[in-house]
Amino acid sequence: MSDRPATGSGPLDLNQLRTFLAVHRAGTFTAAAQLLGLSQSTVTAQIRALEQRLGRELFERQARGVRPLPYADDLAGHLSEPLDRLAGLADGRSGAVPEPVHLAGPAEFLGTVVLAELAPLVAEGVRLRVTAGLTDPLLADLRAGRHDLVIATRRPRGRTLLAEPLADEEFVLVAAPVWAARLAGRELPGALAEVPLLSYAEDLPIARRYWRHVFDRRLHARAAVTVPDLRAVLSAVTAGAGWSVLPGYLCRAELASGALRLLHEPADPPINTAYLVRRPTGSTNPHVALVRERLLAAARTWG
Repeated sequence: MSDRPATGSGPLDLNQLRTFLAVHRAGTFTAAAQLLGLSQSTVTAQIRALEQRLGRELFERQARGVRPLPYADDLAGHLSEPLDRLAGLADGRSGAVPEPVHLAGPAEFLGTVVLAELAPLVAEGVRLRVTAGLTDPLLADLRAGRHDLVIATRRPRGRTLLAEPLADEEFVLVAAPVWAARLAGRELPGALAEVPLLSYAEDLPIARRYWRHVFDRRLHARAAVTVPDLRAVLSAVTAGAGWSVLPGYLCRAELASGALRLLHEPADPPINTAYLVRRPTGSTNPHVALVRERLLAAARTWG
């Protein structure tokens, strides 16, 4: 696994290897400690001991969680299958593989952000079954046991579900450079009446919220194009079809490259909080906890 010899002698400690794999999968010492039923200090001590035994660091310590170094990724790739098989033998599940994790949420957020964050877990054997949809029906399916985790665009009411804040999405008013140039120096929002509006729904929910929050007025407009997929709206706006209000995470690359322009930069932009929701009873599938902790750890770096 390495062209550099370990500094210690004798076999590696199995408990340290299990702890290492849990930290690699969970992304934080705290999450790994919870998964293993250990104290955080024990997890920290075991990782330090393993690093001393191997003669190299395995993780880059960050303010919120840890980032595996290349050697750690290589080591995890070698350890995942044999340690998972060993865990199955210990549980009387010889050869058993945990069931897939059923994850649901908004299509755009899943496709743009979430699946990229979960790629390391998938590479290590975690299986996912992903469903896209609107929050209310997804939460109903979660209560019925059809999902393990749901990313919701609002906090569910009542006590039948547990919700943890996951990410704040900021809404931005954008158009292609050709429209931005035509609107330069003109007063907003009035000037936008002359530009086609694109939305994912006929009732313009995101744009109306932006108008109320930023301009303190109601939006009186009709969409030139509606398509129930924000990625399609983004594509049309980038192509020059008109303007829209979109989540900032969705068009970050286009804004950075200049393919899109901000039409307005309010001091207090509207923000919507996404929640990671689960049933209070939890799951017997250990991979559900891995996915949850990975997302919560990764979310601390989003912004």
